[in-house]
Amino acid sequence: MENYEINSSTLAIIPLDKNKSKVYEENDEYIIEKSTNNIIKENCTFYGSSYEGRCIGTKYLTGIKSKFPIIIEESRNLIFFPTNSIRNDESIWIALNKIKNYKKTRYNSQLLFNNDQKLDLKISYYSLENQICRATILKSKLYEIKYNNKVKENL
Repeated sequence: MENYEINSSTLAIIPLDKNKSKVYEENDEYIIEKSTNNIIKENCTFYGSSYEGRCIGTKYLTGIKSKFPIIIEESRNLIFFPTNSIRNDESIWIALNKIKNYKKTRYNSQLLFNNDQKLDLKISYYSLENQICRATILKSKLYEIKYNNKVKENL
């Protein structure tokens, strides 16, 4: 498969090699002939913004300057965060709203998604928790903007 549209069922996008990724959905898996970063960038464009614009927006809203989360699409709350630097093609991208829980394993960490699917990650528990917190800050800022706009519309 060459193209993939991130949607409300997308759980994670995992690199298999430099130009191939595996996408996990709630009830399916796909092999995409693109890097994880290219899938993220193309979906930003598909949903009406540039990747660079999304990065600038995240930095502006949160002050986060590295390993920052990205809003792929606002109305569906499609917020993804990377496990490594966004410049790293080996970064896994994870859907914030699909996380049920996470825990420390013997050496790394594990995610539990809402559908009870597990994903072992080769990053520290602290790093995972930090990334989840950053993505939650972005989500909070997005809700704040939406709420303020609704209040203004009702005045």
